[in-house]
Amino acid sequence: MEPPLNAASSPWFVGFTEQRLQAGEVHLRVRTGGRPDGPPLVLLHGFPQTHVMWQRVAQELADDFALVLPDLRGYGDSDRPPGGPDHAAYSKRAMAADVHALMQHLGHTRYAVCGHDRGGRVAHRLALDQPQAVTRMCLIDIAPTLDMYAATDMTFARAYYHWFHLIQPAPLPETMIGGNAREYLHAKLGGWGTGGLAHLEPQALAEYERCFCRPEAIHSACEDYRAAAGIDLTHDQASRDRGERIACELLLLWGERGVVHRLFDPLALWRAQCSAQVQGQAMPAGHFIPEELPGPTAQALQDFLLP
Repeated sequence: MEPPLNAASSPWFVGFTEQRLQAGEVHLRVRTGGRPDGPPLVLLHGFPQTHVMWQRVAQELADDFALVLPDLRGYGDSDRPPGGPDHAAYSKRAMAADVHALMQHLGHTRYAVCGHDRGGRVAHRLALDQPQAVTRMCLIDIAPTLDMYAATDMTFARAYYHWFHLIQPAPLPETMIGGNAREYLHAKLGGWGTGGLAHLEPQALAEYERCFCRPEAIHSACEDYRAAAGIDLTHDQASRDRGERIACELLLLWGERGVVHRLFDPLALWRAQCSAQVQGQAMPAGHFIPEELPGPTAQALQDFLLP
């Protein structure tokens, strides 16, 4: 594992531009930077974070790629539309459509995508819905949502307790988390094999606290999970029934100290959903691999994406 961070961590998004851009029906906060004529790469964050989780990885990749780092809808400073009765506004299909619209807005018709945690689930749907656009994909520390829910047992429920807590009807989880949102956030960021918060840059932790510890942010995060336990499963099953598979090459990364590989076989499950080559490797980290191991994460992406 890389050495713990301190106040003298790497410069904060040097050379990147931050803006709010129209992406279909919503506005997304996004940072762009890197090599303007490089191959486009969009990096998608997970729960309970924002795009700033990629800061040190992005600095490593900036010489090679045209980088796009959005806050997903419902997270950070992006729009938070009402979820609706079926939570469809937070389906991974809706989030993926946002990302595709954003990339088109920026002039990228074909691009690679890398997603961690929830961002990986958005990337999965993006590759299915926009196969002509996604050139290659990296998924970090996840197995397919449909397979995970289908295998629910006591071991899975204990390890992924938040999946079952966050999907309860509003406002129960919102009220419970809101009682001490900062403590909840720290527990999530410091768990899953990470062993505390030392892997986080001070600016990143402050940003997560600012963005998550608000009632509207907690609610939209719950809506994300409610969609995952309902309409996302419907979409995923329909794709399987139609024989749709990921058409691009796929790289999987998972944490040796994380949870997902102890309960599932990521390589086997993703190979079953992909018609192209799938490769993968364990990383000496917990769940938050890009922040625990930014150098090795960037190197794995360079090795996979560059000719």
